[in-house]
This record gives sequence, C-alpha cells and structure tokens, in this order.
Amino acid sequence: MRQRTPATAATALALTLLATACGGAGEVEDGAAADLDVSTGVTDDSVVIGTHMPLTGPAAPGYSQIPVGAGAVFDYVNANGGVHGRTIDYRVEDDAYDPTRTIEVTRDLVLSDEVFAMLGGLGTPTHSKVIDYLNDEGVPDLFVSSGALMWNQPETYPLSYGYQVDYTKEAKIQGAYIAEHFPDAKVGYFHQNDDVGVDSQAGLDQYLADQVVAVESYESGVTDIGPQIAALERAGADLVVCSCVPTYTALALLEAAGIGYEAQFVASSIGADTATLEALLGEFAEEAGADVPPDALIDGLISTGYLPQVGTDDAWVELYTAIYEEYGGEAPLTNTTLYGMVQATLFVQVLEAAGQDLTRQSLIDALGSREWAGPGLVPFVASEDDHSGYTGAYVSQYRAGEQPETLQEPRVTDSEGGDIEEFEMERPEPQDIPLFAHEP
Repeated sequence: MRQRTPATAATALALTLLATACGGAGEVEDGAAADLDVSTGVTDDSVVIGTHMPLTGPAAPGYSQIPVGAGAVFDYVNANGGVHGRTIDYRVEDDAYDPTRTIEVTRDLVLSDEVFAMLGGLGTPTHSKVIDYLNDEGVPDLFVSSGALMWNQPETYPLSYGYQVDYTKEAKIQGAYIAEHFPDAKVGYFHQNDDVGVDSQAGLDQYLADQVVAVESYESGVTDIGPQIAALERAGADLVVCSCVPTYTALALLEAAGIGYEAQFVASSIGADTATLEALLGEFAEEAGADVPPDALIDGLISTGYLPQVGTDDAWVELYTAIYEEYGGEAPLTNTTLYGMVQATLFVQVLEAAGQDLTRQSLIDALGSREWAGPGLVPFVASEDDHSGYTGAYVSQYRAGEQPETLQEPRVTDSEGGDIEEFEMERPEPQDIPLFAHEP
C-alpha cells in the first residue's frame, strides 16, 4: 500500500491545467459516455486502485485506520497469489477531510496514477465533490465510505456504489427502536451539518417526530460544541441521537459529562467505534485536565452496526485478527479497521468475478452479476437499479469491561417509508471463499 500526502499548491495547479488542456485516463468529450472497455491501470502482473482518505485532519481519528485494514487484506491476498495472478497496488491519498484537497488528490490518482478504480473514498462533503468527475472519466467508483443517499443514484451516477448502510436506513432502525423502548423519552438530535444530518433526520423523524425537543448540529472542523450540548440539556432532551464522526461523538460525551448532563446517547455506526472513542476521550480529557476514565464516559452507549465487531466469536473476525497481526500496523485492531478489511474483501471478490480479461466494464458487470454475501451481518445490494450497499443494522450497547450486548438482531429496511423487517441470509465463512481460505 502506498500512502501519499496532499499535493502541493504548485502540483495541484499543474494537475488542474493538465486536466483542462489534454485528455486524461478515460477522459471523454462533453456529453459522450465514457468508454469502459479499457484496462487502465491493469498489467499482466498488477492492478492499480486508489482512494482518498483523511490520514490527517478532523476525521483522521479512527478513519485513518480504514486504509490500514484494507491494505492488510490486499497484502494477504497478494501474498497468496493475488487475483488472477495480479497483485493489487493500493494507493492512498490524504485529503485531510478537505473537499478542495479531495479534488486535487482524486485528479492526481486518475491522471497521474491512472487507477483502474476508486475504492472507498471517504466522506460526504469530500466525495460529493468528485463523484461527477469520476463518472465522467469512466472510473468505477466502488463502495464509497459514507452513508449518503447520493451514491445510490444509478441513473445519474452509474459507476458509483455505496457500501455502508445509508444514513436514512440506519436512522429508521434507530428511531423505531427508540420509539419502542424509550416511548416517553424527550429526544434530541445532534448531527453533522450536511447530508449526514439531513439523511439521518429523515429516517429518525419517521418514528420520533413527536418526541423531538431539540435539533443541534456541528460544522466539521469546529470543535467548540459546548453551546449545542448545553442547548440539548436546556431543552430537556434525556436521549440524544448522535449522527457524528468519532471526534464529535467523543466531544459530545465529554462535554455532557463536564456539565453533568446525563442523557442516554445513541450513536450511529459512523461514530460508534468504542476503541476509537476511548482513545479520543483519553486525549481530550487529558487536554482539558479532567480525570475521567474514558470507559466510564462510553459505558451504556447504544449504537447501531452492520458488521461483526472485534472480539466477538466470529470466523471472519478471527481471520481478520490473524491477517492484521501479520500485515497490519502497530495500532490496535478496531471496528473501524475491520470496516476497511470488509470493504477490501468485497472488492477482491468482485475483481475475481470480473475475470482474467479485466476491463472497467467487466468489473461493473461482475458487480451486478450476483448477490454478494460475506463478512457483513445484513444483505449487501449492488444491482443495476440499486447501488445502496448494506441494507440494515443491529442495535447493541457497550458495557465497560464486557462484550457488547446485542439489544436487537439485524433488520433491514429501505431509504423511504417502507417497513423494517427481519430477514434470512446465508452468510459464508472464509473457507467458503477460495481467496480467503489460506492461513495468514
């Protein structure tokens, strides 16, 4: 895996001029469909893929582990012969969760690195600035690391596919659970002020509109959220749904503790990795001079998820733990690391299904050729008409020193007004998939 920091201003300017002065990899004339019958980034021995990730900046805590996890899986696959004899050359660009940088590094990946595909570009405010570019250039844009609904618009963005459960589906499951188990709660929303908040509230309001007493939001990069947390307390919210990235989940918990605000917090999957939260809370508490055990601040946190969790009795977690020990970094294995490992696992399965004669078109065709099942605990959808990714979630609660308790088994729903339903799914184990049947 190659990681690279953002381009300098001079390099970015040169790339912009290059992009406007001449044709890049797969670039087409305005109004023409991109040619997908190409093998850009593919040789007999390797295939180049890329991504933009916040290795630095406000979203780096936790999320910088996603490419570490994905890279470990690719190293494992490469060590066992690759996919159809090709190793995966995984190139990671740091965009610092800054949309301007995302544009720069994405152009760099497409024009200079000539990537075959993008995998897991992270962030709603960031990836939304390059989705048009990638589709116009004919670059498969797989498994975006964001739950925004916009990735599931196959007529507008035929080459973009979601990965994680979208914010509305997840929020519907949260809202229904809260309405059933906390029917008398006064509910407050605290969310990121972009599609994260808009899409989440659309799901929550289907079940909680009559219980909501306050809605507060934060701007990414602005860490003073004291006024918002105080406003939630003043409104009498005794349950707060936090649709936040890890930094802001941790800040919200610490701020609430600092003013003696004892609300029940419910976190969405994007900000509920307890190992990441514990590390952040320890850091923030030390900076604030507070002597509060991080575990005590997280204890009782309710969250939703769709992947198996680190430390649980699960064959995929067992394999990933062994892979990470062999090929991962020095940081502890977390649920966010696991997120990247599952993402990479799905990608290599699609890459294998695309065949020896690999083109961008064969990759897209393979993606829609079957129902993909694997490490996730809910169905994964990537069809011609539905690019949504994972389709549901479970509800769990963290208890300090114990395994997470499952409060509600996984259920699925849609992104509109459909029912929340139980389901049956055959979930393969690693030995059922040849690419993952090897000892690390």
